[in-house]
Formats: sequence, C-alpha cells, structure tokens
Amino acid sequence: MSRRSLYPPLSPHASGMLDLDGRHAMYWEESGNPNGVPALFLHGGPGAGAGADHRRYFDPARYRIVIYDQRGAGRSTPYGELADNDTAHLIADIERLRVHLGIGAWLVFGGSWGSTLGLAYGQAHPDRCLGFVLRGIFLCRAREVDWFLRGMGTLFPEAWRRFRDFLPPVDRDDLLAGYYRRLTDPDPALHMPAAEAWAGYEGACSTLRPNPALEAAFAKGENALCLARLEAHYLSHGGFLEEGALLAGIDRIRHLPGVIVQGRYDAVCPIVTADELARAWPEADYRIVAAAGHSAAEPDIRAELIAATDRLARKLGRG
Repeated sequence: MSRRSLYPPLSPHASGMLDLDGRHAMYWEESGNPNGVPALFLHGGPGAGAGADHRRYFDPARYRIVIYDQRGAGRSTPYGELADNDTAHLIADIERLRVHLGIGAWLVFGGSWGSTLGLAYGQAHPDRCLGFVLRGIFLCRAREVDWFLRGMGTLFPEAWRRFRDFLPPVDRDDLLAGYYRRLTDPDPALHMPAAEAWAGYEGACSTLRPNPALEAAFAKGENALCLARLEAHYLSHGGFLEEGALLAGIDRIRHLPGVIVQGRYDAVCPIVTADELARAWPEADYRIVAAAGHSAAEPDIRAELIAATDRLARKLGRG
C-alpha cells in the first residue's frame, strides 16, 4: 500500500482536567469535527502519554477525536502516581470521560498497552463501542511479560545486555522485581537511572530499523520515569487481569467492527499474540505489515492505521 502521511497537524478545540477521585485528575482534549464519529485514542505504555501526532491518525472532517492521558501519565496528575492505578480504574476513567463529553459510543483505537486497555474496556462496555482499531497486540499474559523482560534478548542481545547489566548480579534473576524496587524508590538518584535503562531498552527494540531519535526520546528524563514506573507496576501485577481473560472474553465484542494491525517483525509484542487474537476473532480485519516492527511511527504501520480509520469512517456513516 502507499505510505500515506498522517493527516495535517490540528489543534484541540476543547480540553480540560477531569477530577477522578480526589487524588487523580485526567487531562483530555477534543479535536476534529464535533459532529463526526467519536473516536477515542488510547496511548501505550502504560505511562507513555498522548501527543499531538495522535490526533492525526483520524480524518478531522469525519471524526470527533478524543485524546487523553491515562491516570498518572502525561498531563494527568499526580505524575507517575501508582496509588489507585490499575486496569479497573482505567476502564472506569474511560466511562467517566465518555459521560463527561456526552458521547453515546465511540470507536476505540489503541496500540500495544492501548490494545490491552481497548480490549478490556470493550469487553466491559461493548454497548459503548462502535468498533476497534488495535495495533501491536499485547494481552499481558505471563509469557508475554517474560518475553518483554528476557525474550527480546534473542533479537536484540546487545540492548538486553545493557538492560540486564544495569542491575547488580544479585538482582538479575528477577529483572522485574529489581527494576520495580528502584523505579518506586523516592530517591531520584535511584529511580531516574533505572527509568532511563528500562525505557532505553524498550526504545531500542521498538522499530524494524535502528531509530536513534526514537530511542533517545524513550529514554529522556521524566518521560522515561513515567513510562518505566507505570509499565513495571502493571507488568508486576499481570496487567491487573486474569490470565487469558481478554481472549476468553472476545465473544463480547465479536459483533463489532475490528481491525488488527500487526508488524511482522514486532519484537516488543510478537505477532504470535496478534495471530491468536485474530483466530479468536475471525470477523476482524487482520492486517499483517510485512516490513515493520512495533512502533506506530513506522511508515507502513502508520499507513495501515490511517487506512483503517478511513474505512471505518465510511462504515460508520461518515463516508
């Protein structure tokens, strides 16, 4: 397919902070057509936060584009907060935002952890979903967590050695526990180097071809801390999901339009997981991108995602 570009930059026409529980407040914004198909963008990580380019996967003439930062991430406050931060709270937050914006149902778009949360939300509230565009599928099962922590070293041994060797030998038998302990330590001298090592490892493994700029962006300061701390928190708890729950619950959303976009050489979320999801959800439109890894910024992944939102806009009545 042609490597089409993102839609042109656009600014939000509404934004705000939504109080969630007296502790957490959530940043949200809207752009595009206020009368268009409502679409919710779920960022990855968890902890990665949303950015301006995420608006640009949707045709602004046909979509009412809603972007927000999940609790503890991005512009939401408190930054990097782990208390009352789990998948059940994130699902409830999405519903709170939907009601706040007066939206009946929306298209759910998410990649990586965003695919996990999108499936979990959809299965909890199928009547509030118009359909799904999911990329880089991650179901947060034990073997997927183990792959992230160790298996990626089969493809990126030098990046994995840096990730492992950041920890002292005594902590290397349980990398997740060793990192989580440091990432949750209040001392910046302990948590910041750990965050940069964790995020740098993920960035190095996220693209088919080396992308030093992306790797540097992953491993940069406070962004790295939020990403690494929240990822370690969720991975330490199995995503706060029952093992295999998202595949087991797929019948709750099989009647809804779905597009699964997966890089053939995704090292962070290997294609075997997307393949399992596609077999459990045969009605979904499964698109394997031949020359791509994990990142949504890779040209062919980006093109498939935009093509998917364009197709669904037509299907949902904004042709």
